[in-house]
Amino acid sequence: MEPNGTVQDPRKQHDMGDIPKQEQSEPGLTSELMPKADHGEKSYQGSGRLKGRKALITGGDSGIGRAVAIAYAREGADVAIAYLPEEKKDAEEVVALIEAEGTKAFTFEGDLRDETFARQLVKDAADSLGGLDIVVNNAGKQVFVEDITSLTTKQLTDTFTTNIFAMFWIVQEALTFLKPGATIINTTSIQATQPSPGLLDYAATKGAITNFTKGLAQQLTPKGIRVNGVAPGPIWTPLQPSHGQPQEKLVEFGNDTPLGRPGQPVELAPVYVFLASDESSYVSGEIIGVTGGKPL
Repeated sequence: MEPNGTVQDPRKQHDMGDIPKQEQSEPGLTSELMPKADHGEKSYQGSGRLKGRKALITGGDSGIGRAVAIAYAREGADVAIAYLPEEKKDAEEVVALIEAEGTKAFTFEGDLRDETFARQLVKDAADSLGGLDIVVNNAGKQVFVEDITSLTTKQLTDTFTTNIFAMFWIVQEALTFLKPGATIINTTSIQATQPSPGLLDYAATKGAITNFTKGLAQQLTPKGIRVNGVAPGPIWTPLQPSHGQPQEKLVEFGNDTPLGRPGQPVELAPVYVFLASDESSYVSGEIIGVTGGKPL
């Protein structure tokens, strides 16, 4: 890290060098990423902005969700994360990082494609946390398919169920616990407005999430519950080498942004903190882009 007060060139701030060819099976693990991603393990510094809050983060074991979990803990929140069974190793690492901050961590293993699990997750998280006032719908499925004729019905169903159906189920259950002052933050994507031809199903779900976020905000903001979204650009997470990108695109990942590099998960954490905190008290129904300079 640069000394406090030093102005940093954002083109070089998180430069991680060349990305080698690599492939993981879905959903991918943080520990196998080359080069390693920065989730704020050493770089994020909190200031107590979420002290006493209780947050549920789906996909909180790796990538953006991991960075948000670390940041929330360092801002004083207790955190529950949901993860797939294959991601248990990553989840255990996140728990250790949260507990190191003196806050509570709870984990829930399961698949959000299972409606029963998705709904029970909210109840169990609220019970464990002693309440719920931040919901981060972040879990996502992304698989690159070059030709639409090769896109299977199973992949369509899995992608839509994970990325958007589960959000409906989670919000429906969360409203039992969320009170005025609570916040819902949904992870959408630049793909919602700039869809890649090989990510048709994924991009379509992100368009749906953006629409869902804006519509839900109109329902819930009058009740004192704010709803916003974050639209990442190319962020270096296990989603990319686990069939989220083809090999030829992976090695050039993020180079086409104005900043000339992919983003790191930690670079999104402050936005999720802002949207969860009282600092964003007059912000609802908005989508904040973190795209390396690409316009939404």
